Amino acid sequence: MGNSQSNSTNPRFDLAKRAFTERKLEDLKSLFDSLAAQSQSNGKYVSSSVFKAYIGVEGPLGDRMFDLVTQKRKDQKLTYEDLVIAKGTYEKGTNADIEEFIYQLLDVFDDGVVGRSDLEAVLTAVLRNISSHESHQSEPSPDREILDIFLNAANLTTDDTKCAESCMSFEEFKSWCARLPSVRKFLGTLLSTRDSGSEVPMLVYPENIDPAVILLRKEYAWHIGGALPQDELHEWRLLYHSTVHGLSFSTFLGNISNDKGPTLLVIKDKEGYIYGGYASQPWEKHADFYGDMKSFLFQLYPKASVYRPTGANSNLQWCAIHFSSESIPNGIGFGGRAHHFGLFISANFDLGHTFTCTTFGSPSLSKTHQIYPEVIECWGVAIKRAQDNQDRLQGTVLERFKEDRHMLNMVGLANSSE
Repeated sequence: MGNSQSNSTNPRFDLAKRAFTERKLEDLKSLFDSLAAQSQSNGKYVSSSVFKAYIGVEGPLGDRMFDLVTQKRKDQKLTYEDLVIAKGTYEKGTNADIEEFIYQLLDVFDDGVVGRSDLEAVLTAVLRNISSHESHQSEPSPDREILDIFLNAANLTTDDTKCAESCMSFEEFKSWCARLPSVRKFLGTLLSTRDSGSEVPMLVYPENIDPAVILLRKEYAWHIGGALPQDELHEWRLLYHSTVHGLSFSTFLGNISNDKGPTLLVIKDKEGYIYGGYASQPWEKHADFYGDMKSFLFQLYPKASVYRPTGANSNLQWCAIHFSSESIPNGIGFGGRAHHFGLFISANFDLGHTFTCTTFGSPSLSKTHQIYPEVIECWGVAIKRAQDNQDRLQGTVLERFKEDRHMLNMVGLANSSE
């Protein structure tokens, strides 16, 4: 089949090739040829600078990715075989293969352990990339407070004698990825085409609301969005905000009554902690738990974490209104059991509680079990339906198949095909 064939005797390359179709191998060869041409290497290899521009990551994380993809040869030359082997592992490998690759990627300073300084370098690169993608500015420095909330989600230990600082074991790395699905998603797609839509939903709110009072920053939205499908990352619309509408349960229900889709409940309590839950079903009166396994709890400050359902029970979503029985607490909540929820806000919106919860495998979300809400906001999650994409689906073949378009762009053919 031409250029995608190789006379290599490298068994890793031969094994990796089997993961791809002939057409995909041709595409990878075209991609390599384009990057090699930009590297001015007479088609022999891809330079570090061109590769890092391709994946969109500079600094220590970009250097580490290049080092791993070139199999740590230190010759600063990425070959076609390197690209196929890396893609075979990174995109077509087992989940264990991919996790091992990403864990090695986190060791940006290549000292054999993943320490806090490694995680800080990685998160700085990730947050810069997200911010520059959304603001179309070059490499803005991440807010220290935002950087710390993701670092605080990591459980680091000092038991490993090889590590001069606190470090992350492989098992804790897997737990960290589960708590930070947005970070895991980003690191797991660096070699893939990431043009299927924005990673940060558009946050829409009325003009009369001061942006400074809104809890849901774009970085928080990106963090929560990592646990959601792409069709729910289009637009989130503010339905209720307590500083505007008052801490009122009836106003809350009235404002969200016309929105039948999923919602995000975000709370800041008087201890300064910020957390909440994603409700997959509308908030409607029930005498018992309801909902489905799409709901989850999350923390935003002082650390970022997502807690998905464990399957231990189906006590997912709670919305009780005007019940007189003491066994049915009036208010809204997630997980656990009545009077001992993972998160609960009373119908007066003046107090609530949060306990360790087997439903989501979550800890208490605040500093204390009893919470006093200071700000409550609720966002409606707009689902981008298939009909919303009608114009795109009626477009040219190149527009419908973005990966093909990307490949053609890389070799300079897209414009001539339109």
